[in-house]
Amino acid sequence: MAFRGCVILLFCLLSGIVYADDVSTTQEPSTSEITSVTQIATSHTILTTEAQPTLDLDATTKAPTTTATTKAPTTTAAPTTNATTAAPTTNATTEAPTTQHQNTTNSTTEAPTTAHSNATTAPTAPPTTPPVPKPTVGNYSVAPDVNSTACLLAKMGLQFSFTTSGNASRQTINLDPNVTKAKGVCGSGGNDSSLMLTSEKITVQFVFTNVSSKFRLHAFMLSVEFEDGSFFKESNTNLSLWEASVGSSYMCRKEQSFNISDKLTVNTFELQVQPFGVQKNTFSTAEECFLDSDLSFLVPIAVGVALSFLIVLVLISYLIGRRKSRTGYQSV
Repeated sequence: MAFRGCVILLFCLLSGIVYADDVSTTQEPSTSEITSVTQIATSHTILTTEAQPTLDLDATTKAPTTTATTKAPTTTAAPTTNATTAAPTTNATTEAPTTQHQNTTNSTTEAPTTAHSNATTAPTAPPTTPPVPKPTVGNYSVAPDVNSTACLLAKMGLQFSFTTSGNASRQTINLDPNVTKAKGVCGSGGNDSSLMLTSEKITVQFVFTNVSSKFRLHAFMLSVEFEDGSFFKESNTNLSLWEASVGSSYMCRKEQSFNISDKLTVNTFELQVQPFGVQKNTFSTAEECFLDSDLSFLVPIAVGVALSFLIVLVLISYLIGRRKSRTGYQSV
């Protein structure tokens, strides 16, 4: 019995020694292996963090926790999870705010350049031409010969406004009587009278006709020479202007404007003409134009007529009202 007990005890001791050796041999490789795996995982995490700063945190934490649970189920392997806590170092994703800062910088620098370019495109006002002054009034006469008295008299200031083409600007020139010469034809026996005025660059001609003891201007011609040698010429032979009785003159002191054609307008100032029946080199009685007519005397006449009409209307209203009142008394 004692021997048997000793054998059992020896067997137990040998079994314990063998088990202790197996446990020691199995734990040592696991520790070194875990250490190497942890180092590989840590280096892989560092490389991943440097290459891709925006890597997901969950992807780095799964690898070390899986190896730790399969290789060392014992509680001593738990501290190895501390190596996985280094994963939060992936907070390098804080670079995103720098990209937002660049975007705001670009948006704020473009706005001032656009405003500055708009400020330089202000339109400039076109130049204005000064107005042409009124022309000088000249006295002109036509005589059959040097020793005869005048058969045609004219007094006027002339201004011509014309355009050489449809797109050209309008030009205005005055006739200077100081450098103008007059000549013409005396009309008698139903013939027309004419007056031609010639200056350095301007030639103008008036033709008057005599019909039924009335004269009028029925033709007008103008020629203007420019500095380059070109000419502007315009005429109208179907006019009916400045009409008055033969033996009298036509007068209009106010400024008048006559459209000779679409291209030519003639303005007259202090106009008085007598193409027929001139006596003693003076104008006969003038027939004034409507613009010169003094209509101030018509104002009191109009006021008197209006008051008279009002008085008559009041009297009629009074008589009608009185008649109605008498009719009412008789019926009662």
